[in-house]
Amino acid sequence: MAIDAYGNYTTGTAYTDTSTKTSTKTTGSSALGKDDFLNLLMVELKYQDPTEPMDSEKILTQTSQLATLESAENTNKALESLTAALTTSMQYSGISAIGKMADTGSNAIQLEEGSDAKFELYLPEAATDGKINILDNKGNVLKTITMEATDAGVSQYTWDGTNNAGKELDAGIYYVEATYNKADETSGTTRVGLYPIEAIRYEGGTTYAKLGSSYVDFSKITEITNN
Repeated sequence: MAIDAYGNYTTGTAYTDTSTKTSTKTTGSSALGKDDFLNLLMVELKYQDPTEPMDSEKILTQTSQLATLESAENTNKALESLTAALTTSMQYSGISAIGKMADTGSNAIQLEEGSDAKFELYLPEAATDGKINILDNKGNVLKTITMEATDAGVSQYTWDGTNNAGKELDAGIYYVEATYNKADETSGTTRVGLYPIEAIRYEGGTTYAKLGSSYVDFSKITEITNN
């Protein structure tokens, strides 16, 4: 029993048979390799009719096909090695990004019919108060939510889907920006889509970064900067 990268237990069987020094290698593949084709060619030459020997042009054609097959196999192996190297490189890049700021390139949230919209904002410093603005795709402020005193870090907020007049808005995509005041009487701004990278997770060959309470495909991050 082993533990994978996510803390889940996995079962497997691994053993070494020391009772014999011989081993048999089997494969479930039904594809023929270059060695198989070469063996077939040698058998064909061995049992050819002496009165009607194989055409030399046919031999050259089959030999050329063997060379092409070998080249394709070598190319596939090289591509597999390159893919593995790139995957490893991406994983190391992800690890080195922990603690830095990630920008998803969008401050959009989705409002679903009959439901509140939940979103998260990151504040690098504690806020004494502030305002959270819900915008349409033209930048018009539809709703302003009061931000209470908030500690530094990621905080979750809820929008009930209404505008400042109390009218329920249509389901769709909206945008979130915020301004806040700090204890030193200076102000700051933030928006949805800006979060520190807290952790990295690998799953199915894909790298995910933990932004707030969610894991995001690393390739969806448009920019990474120092805090």
